[in-house]
Amino acid sequence: MTKNFKTSTLLLLGLAIVGLILPLIGLYAQFLMKCVALALFAVAFNFFTGNVGLLSIGHAAFFGMGAYAAGYVTKEWGFTPELALIVSLIVGGVLGIIMGGMAIRRQGIYFAMITLALAQMVYFFCVQAPFTGAEDGLQRIPRRALLGFINLSDDRTMYVFVLVLLVAAVWGFQRLMEAPFGQVLLAIRDNEARATSLGYDVQAYKLSAFTMSAAIAGLAGGIRALTLGFVGLPDAHWTQSGHVILMCLLGGLGTPLGPIVGAILIVTLESKLSSLGVVEFGNIAVDLSSKVPIIIGVIFMVCVLMFRRGIVGEIAAGFVSLRDRRANAKGS
Repeated sequence: MTKNFKTSTLLLLGLAIVGLILPLIGLYAQFLMKCVALALFAVAFNFFTGNVGLLSIGHAAFFGMGAYAAGYVTKEWGFTPELALIVSLIVGGVLGIIMGGMAIRRQGIYFAMITLALAQMVYFFCVQAPFTGAEDGLQRIPRRALLGFINLSDDRTMYVFVLVLLVAAVWGFQRLMEAPFGQVLLAIRDNEARATSLGYDVQAYKLSAFTMSAAIAGLAGGIRALTLGFVGLPDAHWTQSGHVILMCLLGGLGTPLGPIVGAILIVTLESKLSSLGVVEFGNIAVDLSSKVPIIIGVIFMVCVLMFRRGIVGEIAAGFVSLRDRRANAKGS
């Protein structure tokens, strides 16, 4: 068993244990499920952008379409949760192949703009499509029994189910990054020309990573639809892509747990700030609930200036620096 395998396994065990403890200390399962859905979305985004080095501003399309697909087949066709989530996974993957095939040969800002344009086309499709409910969205999506006999109407049971899916996705991505496939992705990120000269089909690797990322983003959308019982147009809007970029940069892009930490922080900040309402500063009354994006933007700028690698990235770098200093001290 390699050192990396042991480390990532311990991290996943810690994530699972902390996740199971949180409902016991008074946190609402509904709030935690929202965190899990967005954390999985951030993990999917991080797998591609953090490891390939291409910025996608189109991941909201996969998230939104996965949510609509899972919500629709559950409400209208009576699919059980596992089947609905498989549908959201497939929808995200197929859309990822289509969008990735159009954009993956571009680099830098051109790739980002193409993904944004394609995602907005998906958004306008959602506005016009009859099955999405347009401005009203899909409402009252039922929670059917998992595998036909496990009742998910209880929030805690549903939370444990989606937490297992999050841990499984993180574990799967970690195994991929420790395998030769992941090492090739890192080589492409660091020096694409060198990876090409070594004989690797760079475009195929990037498209594969993009498709996997899109599929898991679609799964995250499906989880959000089933846990909240509602899907709306904001789930497919480009601002949702902005949210996931913010989560990853805040937590630590390219780190295993950074996207999860960033997602939890953003959801917590939005929840706490929106509940403050009107706050008086002397003779001036300010409605903080309407200023949530501005406040989060300011917090994000401060964090980026102070923690350039993100919160988790800076902590990891600190441990590495401390280990190196100790090694140097022993050597001398």
